[in-house]
Amino acid sequence: MKVIGITGGVGSGKTQILEYLKERTNCRIIVADRVAHELEEPGGVCYEQIVALLSKEILAEDGRIDKTKMAAKIFGDKNLLTRINEIVHPAVKEYIQSAIVKERKAGDFAYLFIEAALLIENGYCEIVDEMWYIHTDERTRRERLRASRGYSDEKINSIIKEQLAEEEFYRHCSVVIDNSKTLQSAFRQIDEKLGEELCQKQ
Repeated sequence: MKVIGITGGVGSGKTQILEYLKERTNCRIIVADRVAHELEEPGGVCYEQIVALLSKEILAEDGRIDKTKMAAKIFGDKNLLTRINEIVHPAVKEYIQSAIVKERKAGDFAYLFIEAALLIENGYCEIVDEMWYIHTDERTRRERLRASRGYSDEKINSIIKEQLAEEEFYRHCSVVIDNSKTLQSAFRQIDEKLGEELCQKQ
């Protein structure tokens, strides 16, 4: 089983790429954001630590963490955000490392794809076999974010400002899929990369 990290800036189209990979390969896909949400549920390894840090004020009536309340609590407080990341990111990475061991042992899949915007920053280069950069030019990313998520230019600017420079993605990723044009163009690049290892699903 080959473990491949999928990364790229916001609006680069990682979700659509993952959907295509799921359709065309024998794989398991792990999305780091979804793992984080799971670990923040009551009983999850991050839940008690986050509540202890931010207080029960962030809880909804059912006892779950209310993401809106949590965001309001840490908004503008970089120290709190750092402490939350120090709780969540290592727990997510540990979960994923355990999943890799489990899937290698089971031998059910040809690929395990891991998707996260912060794969490089959080040291996933050390645990994957290959890192893929989904590249999309900034103009196209901005257009997609305005159209699909309704983001303002101000919000887009703040998000892009916090992300890695393109040079860093190129430095750490051995495969680049250009998704600046059509999805079909990106899919053809994936087909060429994986070749005969693609499932015969037509």
